[in-house]
Amino acid sequence: MLTRVTAAAVLVLGLSVFGAPAPAAAADSENLQLFRDVQRQVLRYVHFTIFDQVHTQIDDGVVTLTGRVTMPYKRNDIERRVSRVDGVVKVNNLIEVLPVSQFDDDLRLRLARAIYGNPAFRPYASMVNPPIHIIVERGRVTLDGVVNNDVDRMIARSIATSFLAFDVKNELKTTQEAREELEKL
Repeated sequence: MLTRVTAAAVLVLGLSVFGAPAPAAAADSENLQLFRDVQRQVLRYVHFTIFDQVHTQIDDGVVTLTGRVTMPYKRNDIERRVSRVDGVVKVNNLIEVLPVSQFDDDLRLRLARAIYGNPAFRPYASMVNPPIHIIVERGRVTLDGVVNNDVDRMIARSIATSFLAFDVKNELKTTQEAREELEKL
């Protein structure tokens, strides 16, 4: 079975209620547990920040990592951490390293201050792993992660479009959308 969910979607696991798996769903349950273990390793990596994005696909113990990180060592460290998880047979590391750019760094910081300084997002800012990830590549912004509702998603996009970015993609999901995605597992 193929499983694909973002690291930020793991935040809604606590919101979802999963019953005891039926025997026919044992493989799904194993994939879900493996997914949780892999995501825990990514989220607990001390250098994983709101400026990094990691997506996970799991297929019979083969983990494929995609996304973008700000430094090359993060790519390697995340792969190493994930490869040590029980049940992981192989790791395909397709994580890209974002190019070095002073303009991108400045834009990342200004966006983070504006988003997490906004009263609507202050509760998110106090989380250990804030759920809104700000990916900037060559002046193009992608917002990724999970927010409570559509209003928060629209506010985040509005803030991001007020900066001098060449493009803004809003890939934020609501907790309901993330929950539904997890329930498909």
